[in-house]
Amino acid sequence: MILLGRNEDELDGAYDEILSFGGATPAIINCDLANLSLDSADEIAEHIRENFGRLDGLGHIAGVLGGREPIQSHRPKQWDLALQVNLTAVFRLTQALLPLLNASEAGRIVFATSSVGQRVEAYWGAYAVSKAGLEMFVGMLSQELENTSDTRVLIVNPGATRTKMRAEAMPGENPETLPSSDIVAEAFLYGLTKDAEASHGQRVNARDLMDALGTWQTP
Repeated sequence: MILLGRNEDELDGAYDEILSFGGATPAIINCDLANLSLDSADEIAEHIRENFGRLDGLGHIAGVLGGREPIQSHRPKQWDLALQVNLTAVFRLTQALLPLLNASEAGRIVFATSSVGQRVEAYWGAYAVSKAGLEMFVGMLSQELENTSDTRVLIVNPGATRTKMRAEAMPGENPETLPSSDIVAEAFLYGLTKDAEASHGQRVNARDLMDALGTWQTP
């Protein structure tokens, strides 16, 4: 397992938690997706190639809101940040890591989307635009991989979840009415399994998937 993120304390915390549950010792790659370049994506791929030889699964779950703002007054820096983290970095990492995923017997990529990636709603700004772009990206990628690779992709809409981003987007909402990210994470973990091959290219809602698998829990 490889943990990639920009917050060293949170990475260390995840590292310790994995070990506490008896998991294999994970590797850590410190990386800020806001500054991810083509060269740095290639360096990450080379690091994985040298140390592991292949990559079995890739989870694109990082994201930033970028502010809920009208287009007319949307802050350009927030727009650029949301597009960079939510879409451009996804493209760069996916492109760099696809050869390693293809070297696996069953490479898997799972992406995190949002309802506003398909539903037009005012004031969601760059976040909605980035998720709409992501949906198109995953659709094209799934078609391109269909007959050329054993790598399979799945895009998951977690729905309303108890996260910092949700609190930022909906400050008046009671977070205790929402499922925790630990529960919703089960849908993303499914996307990395061999069974997920049957859902290649599909967009699924986390709750519906967990209901189908019989693992969904109420908040």
